[in-house]
Amino acid sequence: MDMLIVGQRVAGVDEVGRGPLAGPVVAAAVILDPERPIEGLVDSKKISEKKRERLALEIREKALAWALGRAEVEEIDEINILQASLLAMQRAVEQLQPAPDRALVDGNRCPMLSCPAEAVIKGDETVEAISAASIIAKVARDQEMLALDADYPGYGLARHKGYPTKAHIAALQTLGVTQIHRRSFGPVKKLLA
Repeated sequence: MDMLIVGQRVAGVDEVGRGPLAGPVVAAAVILDPERPIEGLVDSKKISEKKRERLALEIREKALAWALGRAEVEEIDEINILQASLLAMQRAVEQLQPAPDRALVDGNRCPMLSCPAEAVIKGDETVEAISAASIIAKVARDQEMLALDADYPGYGLARHKGYPTKAHIAALQTLGVTQIHRRSFGPVKKLLA
């Protein structure tokens, strides 16, 4: 990766929730403050829930800027999950105050942004700002799935966060498809056919 220019505001961008059968895709954008380092920033999937929640609070407190963006189930079904993920990332970056000079985006594609952007494969493992974004996006989406679990009992959303587990598919077969389920996703589409 090319050297970052000192003094540049670089946003790390990542999304969470591409694979689930239910709920939104949530993205985060984070500009870290070089004066206020945060210990332990790694890919959100590699740390415990407790540690993620603690780090999410620290990131929100110490970052120069952070923002969340999302794409709803209806948007996912309408434009597909890849486009919805890019849209959620774009929405997160556009909300950053101050605006970034540059964005580093986890993965192999960049959303349309008003600043230069670079895709970084496995960026959540190698770029601290992307790790920070992955952590706050995951914590925000997990909290939302916990809330949806109360609204849609019996689906086990608090446990699997909407991912296509055996228990989730069995619940769909028994209880039916709800408005928070992605109708364009195979297992859900099959049940509706």
